[in-house]
Amino acid sequence: MATSEGFADPNSVLIICGPTAIGKTAVAMAVQDALGGADKVQLISADSALIYRGMDIGTAKPTPEELATYPHKLVDILDPAESYSAADFVADSDAAIQQALQAQKKPVFVGGTMMYLKCLLEGIADLPATDHLARQTLEQELAQKGAEALHAELQAQDPQVAANIHPNNHQRLLRALAVVRTTGGSLTDHWQQKASGALSERLGVASQTVIMMPKDRTKLHQRIAARFSQMLSDGFLGEVEDLMDRGDLHRDLPSMRAVGYRQAWGHLLGEVDQQTFVDQGIAATRQLAKRQLTWLRKWPSASVVVSDNPNETTSLILSGSP
Repeated sequence: MATSEGFADPNSVLIICGPTAIGKTAVAMAVQDALGGADKVQLISADSALIYRGMDIGTAKPTPEELATYPHKLVDILDPAESYSAADFVADSDAAIQQALQAQKKPVFVGGTMMYLKCLLEGIADLPATDHLARQTLEQELAQKGAEALHAELQAQDPQVAANIHPNNHQRLLRALAVVRTTGGSLTDHWQQKASGALSERLGVASQTVIMMPKDRTKLHQRIAARFSQMLSDGFLGEVEDLMDRGDLHRDLPSMRAVGYRQAWGHLLGEVDQQTFVDQGIAATRQLAKRQLTWLRKWPSASVVVSDNPNETTSLILSGSP
């Protein structure tokens, strides 16, 4: 069991996770306040939907006012046309942790994308070194041939990775192709190797994980339904309509597969009526919570709070005892 010193230690990483709608963000904000505010704490999002700009209502993203008071790293960092992998998350998270510690701030992760957190803690396969000349050549080809041609080459060599890289994401496109050309292998091959480099090994920092679990699953379902209703009142369908009107997005993109967005897309196309859409959106959110709970029950070395009151999780973190 982690100690209170461990939770408060400014040189260690705290992770607050749990199923959707359980109140993780409120806990993270309360912890920031209790540990000295934004000058002493750096919140870092571990949510695969909050990374996207223009997807605010349906992701339950903290409001601009909240983000001003409680700044989060890894929020609003990508356009919805782009993809983002667990490898990207680990790289960005490592950088955010190092920046926070250099600024004498405690890194506090908050979110429910379990694969991201698993890779953060356990590591992923190291990416191979690539030849500088190969990268220079690719940059020249990008200028001459265009991104679509290079993406087609990647699709032929490594279709699994190509499916998750938008042609406009030049940095990731060139990195993946450089691996193919330099090593003769693919990023997929390397990512399927045994994971290595746990967080403590990569950065030399300790970490503690606090898991929020519902005491009454029915109450969590009620919160999910109430939050979805509030999203609709706040203009969720208008938000999705604006995304559709861009013309460069489709519902099979990783961003549009976020819970609620795909269902809203179908409704706006006239495929289902309003009530069916609402039922589908709530059901999809409940299924997400179920998957998250399955992950969390198997989570090693964590302090678990079983409660329907987020204040109890905050109390655990600040006192160090369940």
